[in-house]
Formats: sequence, structure tokens, C-alpha cells
Amino acid sequence: MALLRDNLGLAVTGATPEALGHYEEAMHQLQCFIGDPVAAIDKAIAAAPGFAMAHVFKGVMFGLSTERDAMPIARDAGATAAGLAGNDREHAHAAALGQLAEGGWHRAAAILEDLTIEVPQDALALLAGHQIDFFTGNARMLRDRIARALPVWSEAMPGYHAVLSMQAFGFEETADYARAEAFGRRAIDLQPRNGWAQHAVAHVMEMQSRQHDGIRWMRDNEANWTKENFLQVHNWWHLALFHYDLGETDEMLALYNGPIYGARSTLALNMVDASALLWRLHLGGLNVGDRWQELAANWSPKAKAGNYAFNDAHAMMAFIGAGLSGAADDLIAAQREAMAADDDNAGFTRDVGHPVCLAIRAFGDGNYAETVRLLRPVRAISGRFGGSHAQRDVIDLTLVEAAIRSGQTHLAQALAAERHSARPDSPLSALFARRAAQMAVA
Repeated sequence: MALLRDNLGLAVTGATPEALGHYEEAMHQLQCFIGDPVAAIDKAIAAAPGFAMAHVFKGVMFGLSTERDAMPIARDAGATAAGLAGNDREHAHAAALGQLAEGGWHRAAAILEDLTIEVPQDALALLAGHQIDFFTGNARMLRDRIARALPVWSEAMPGYHAVLSMQAFGFEETADYARAEAFGRRAIDLQPRNGWAQHAVAHVMEMQSRQHDGIRWMRDNEANWTKENFLQVHNWWHLALFHYDLGETDEMLALYNGPIYGARSTLALNMVDASALLWRLHLGGLNVGDRWQELAANWSPKAKAGNYAFNDAHAMMAFIGAGLSGAADDLIAAQREAMAADDDNAGFTRDVGHPVCLAIRAFGDGNYAETVRLLRPVRAISGRFGGSHAQRDVIDLTLVEAAIRSGQTHLAQALAAERHSARPDSPLSALFARRAAQMAVA
């Protein structure tokens, strides 16, 4: 059998023309966050069981899910790929997947970093590495991993739009907002269905408090980023954040009841967004009815997972919102076990996830001074447990609200001034500033 090459010119071991076609379709879907790339890659594996990169692709999809139940599938795929014939590039992919599946996020990132230095046109290595950088909160590598590879890419190459979208997000997370928006918009021009590019530009507008621009950006391209897009819940969440900053809670709840959590997803990635939205409303004193109970019921089976600290924090929000002290206790116990494990999540949990969960529980108990005590040391290092600036903002929101409620006037004023300086055009910043000022004359 002749050795085949993919549409970027990279040799692929064990593939057939049919299998390679399915693989490239899966890659296109993943780069846009559309369709069902797992179904496409399963077709590739069925057509060519010895196709090493097809097994790697499947393992990456499950390894990046942050779901404990997905890890055995990721491990099996990595072991299969490692046992198949392959070239150095394919062996490096299998090694990275093996590390990822065992919780070695940083080691996997390093292997993929070296791989893309040698083979910068490897689209899967770039995408997997970029996602790991996101899940580990590595803002610099979100930018630099892609920047190193970008010179070899051109518009004539399939998936160029995805490289631009990743560079856009990297620029945004390192506060290079003008270039982030330009790259993201260019990616959408090339591929209107690229959900990651849509998301990158939304992040820019969130960080710049351009609420009305953000609402227009999301609504004008809505048909493209919502159609069969598995990032759509997160993008709907971004739209809801623009309404949140404007104080438009009715619009937020309508989005929550509909595209954000109307389907009651049990996927952690979607439940994170649901928790984060309800918690923001909770901080504002809004009664969200039975929504906490419905969400917490889906988080409850994951309370003892202890495999990704960022998820733990959002599960805790739901448990506290729903008044489920037993589930909250289970989560804390699972975190204590996680901190004793030999994987990267032990550090994520110890440094950030555990104190954040304790702080959320303290807030729910009305112990706002304890919330402040726990969160102040964490906020500067919160990137260590993953997510984006927009997602981790919930830590700052909880801190300033706790400072106000605990009567710590000077701290509340300092935090409000800090936020107003960073986001001077935000109505929410202005609200915090007014509330903190009123404390001094109360």
C-alpha cells in the first residue's frame, strides 16, 4: 500500500483514501466546532483500523472533554495509536495523548510544542496544544504556540481560518485586542462557521466592555455559529454576558431558559456556562427559582469526579445555589483526594480550585469575610486552573460582592476602583463603584 499524505502534505501511516477522507472531514468539523467529528473519525477507523492518526484524533476529542468517564476511551485510543506503525510525528502525537489521558496536561503540551516547532503545519497538534493551553490557563502559549507556526501557513492551505482564530484568541488573552479582533474577523470572513473565531471576537468585546457591539456581533452571524455547532452554548453564554453587564437580567434568563440550558445538558463544558451565568445573577441577589435545583441535579453525579478543578468550582456554585450541602461536602472530599494524586489536576486543585470552592461555600453560608480571605490570595494566580479571563472574572465578581457584604469599606472601594479602571465603560463597574461609595456614608 502506498503511503498517503493528508491535504497539508503530511504522511499518514495506515490510512486508505476512504479513511483519509473521513479524517479530513473530522478535522474540518473540529476546526469549525461543527457537526460530529467523533462520528467521522469512527468511520475513518472502521475503514482503516491501522490508521494511527485516526486513533490519535479520537483520543484527543475525549481527552479534552474534561469528563472523567471519557478518560478510558482516550487512554485506549492512545495505547492503540502507540502500538501501530507510524512515523516520528505520529509517535509524538501518541505520546502526547498518553500524557493527556493520564492527567499530564503540561507534559502533553510540551510534547505538542516540540512537535509543532518541527512540523508547524500539523493542524491537529496546533489545535490540541491550543486547547490544552486554554484548559491550563496558559495565556502566553495560547498566543505564542500559534505565532511560531503562522509564518508557514497561507490562505491557500485548508484550515487556515482555524489558525487565524486560534491566534486571535491568543492575542485576546494577552490583551492585544486590536490584533485579536482583526484576526478573528478575518477568520470569519474565510469561514463564517468557525465557532472559535466567533468566540475570540466576543471575548475582545467583553474585555473592552463593548456590550452593544458584542450583541450585534453575535446576532449578525447567529445562523452560522448556532447551526450544528458544539461551541454554541458557550457562545450563547457570551451573548448573555453582554446583557449582564447592561443589567438586562430578563434577556439573560431568556437565553438561559432557551439555548444555554433549555436542553438540560449533562456535559460539564455546558454546565460550566450555566453555573457561571446563574452565579452572576445570584451575586446580584436575583431569585432564579428552580433553575439551581435542575442544574445541580445534573452536576451531582460529577461531585466525586475530582478530575478537573475548574469544573469543581462551577459544580460548587450549583450545589450552593440549590442548598445541597451533602453534594458540596462530597465535592470537597473529592478535591482532598485529588490533591494527593500524581497528576496536574492536583496542582490545579491545590492552588486554585480548592480555595475557590471553599470560598463559594462560605459565600453561601453568609460568611462573606471568609470568602474574602480565601479569594484574595487566589485571584492573581487563578489562571493556573484554566479557563479564560472572562470565565475567571467570576472570582473577582464574587470577591467584590463579598467585600461589600462583609462591610470591608476600604477594600470594597479599592476593588471597585480597580474594576472601574480596567473596565471604565462597564455599567457593572459603575454600579460597584456607587455601592462602595455608599458604604462610606452609611
